[in-house]
This record gives sequence, structure tokens and C-alpha cells, in this order.
Amino acid sequence: MSEAPEPRKTLDPDQVAFWLARHPDFFVGREGLLQQLKVPHPHIDGAVSLLERLVLDLRTRAESAEGRLEGLLGTARQSEAQYRRLRETLLALVEAPDRDALAQALATQMSERFATPAVALWCAAELSDAEVAPPQPPRQVLSHHAGTRLAALLDGRTSRCAKLGVSDWKCLLPHVAPPRKPGSCAVTRLAAGDALGYLLLASPDPEQYRVSMDTQFTEYLGDIVARLLVRLAPHE
Repeated sequence: MSEAPEPRKTLDPDQVAFWLARHPDFFVGREGLLQQLKVPHPHIDGAVSLLERLVLDLRTRAESAEGRLEGLLGTARQSEAQYRRLRETLLALVEAPDRDALAQALATQMSERFATPAVALWCAAELSDAEVAPPQPPRQVLSHHAGTRLAALLDGRTSRCAKLGVSDWKCLLPHVAPPRKPGSCAVTRLAAGDALGYLLLASPDPEQYRVSMDTQFTEYLGDIVARLLVRLAPHE
């Protein structure tokens, strides 16, 4: 009676991969073997040589890297454009000769460079005490009612993006025709040691200033405006 043949031994793929990883020089002098190896094509049926597959993988990686690079370049271009818009805005504000001109320059710059159609600069009454003429829109003297509504929009924060209802629009932007439906706004406190009022940026587009948006730009703009309001105090 003949003995049963021993079961055929097969190599474990993971062990082969582990061994090749520890012996990267295995194919040195065995280049012919590399050319004989066939691997599945990643996109079509059939097999290609290992070298062809490597070329395909390298091309895919290059295209992916190129896409990431283009994304980074796009972000850099957007950042540069944002910087230029902010620079031109700040230069226009610094050149304003008085507070009304400051408010007008702010409204113009925000409309032309940041697509913000409505701006209100609510200043504490103390800032207008020494002024001969009443402030001109978009500068307004802060009333108790307007201050209450602006504080409610901030909800205890220094700055915030929020929905802006039609009634609030009429109250806080009396110089701008209200939209038929609620819009959105970004509001920040103005302070330079003392509380000076509020800066309100508004749009009839409810998505322009979403609640989840960062308000760092609005705070920065408010800090600049507050210091300019103090600097432009009328001379007695």
C-alpha cells in the first residue's frame, strides 16, 4: 500500500510580503523576474507587468500631489486677495478726516470689497456730545432701544454672526431699505478702554453671515474703527 502524498505546502502571502520588506535587495540581479511578474490592472480587466503597474501607481500619486498643490495655491491666492482687500480698506479708513467720513468710507469699502451691502456704526451718545452737527448715516447715536437689540444679537459675546429679522433691520439699519425676509449680520462691540458702541455688518442674504462663521475679521475691523473714532474726536 503506497503512502498518501504529503499535502502541498503554500506560502502565506503576509509572510512573503514581510520577508520582501526585510530584503529589499532581493530583486538585485533578478531583473528578469521583475519583468515576468504580472499584477492586476487597477482600472481594467487583465494583468500588466509589475513595472507597468509601478508606473501607473506613480502617475496616480503624481496627479494626487498635483491636485493637493493646486488646492494649496488656490488657498494662497485667496489669502493674498483677502489681504489686499483688507489693506485697501484700512488705508481708506485711516485717511478719513472725521467720524462721518470714517463711517462713509467703511460702508463704501465693505460694499465694494467684501460684498456687504449694509453697515451701521452705532456710537455711544458720549462720543457725539462735543459735535456741532448730528451724525450722518451710516453713523448713528446709540439709543437705549438700539443698544438693547444689539446686545440681544450678541448674546453675551464680543462679536457674533446671527440672523437679522426684518423688524431688527428697520431698527438697526434705519438708513437702508429693509428686505422682505430675514437676512443675516455680523455684529461686534466697539471699545478702546471705554465702551464706544457697536459695528453692524448686514446682508439680505440669510447665508452670508452664518451663525457658525468665525468673527475674527469683524472683531479686527471693530478694533480699528474704535481707535479711529477716539482719534477723530472733534477739537474743542
